[in-house]
Amino acid sequence: QVQLVESGGGLVRAGGSLRLSCTASGSSFSIGTMGWYRQAPGKQRELVALITSGGRPNFADFVKGRFTIGRDNAKNTVYLHMNSLEPEDTAPYYCNARIPACRGCQERDYWGQGTQVTVST
Repeated sequence: QVQLVESGGGLVRAGGSLRLSCTASGSSFSIGTMGWYRQAPGKQRELVALITSGGRPNFADFVKGRFTIGRDNAKNTVYLHMNSLEPEDTAPYYCNARIPACRGCQERDYWGQGTQVTVST
């Protein structure tokens, strides 16, 4: 059973930094794209950043160069380094990984349980 376990959320003041981590386990297949999403109360879940298995990143426009994303394929882990945090960044952040459910199957989405990021003024 595939599991994604996130860590690193917390409370930080505006302008501060946090690093989120997410480790995938329970699959014997190669992990495809991994990424982070967030969902503020009353809003739809939105992409924050993602990174392909080859290391190519993609960011939402609102990141504006403040965040970086990286991954360690040997550890099945993806990281999100967030700098210059703003109160508008407050939300639970969810890790996502695309992994085949079986040999020869297409990739499917797996999600973590979420880690809360709160940015105070």
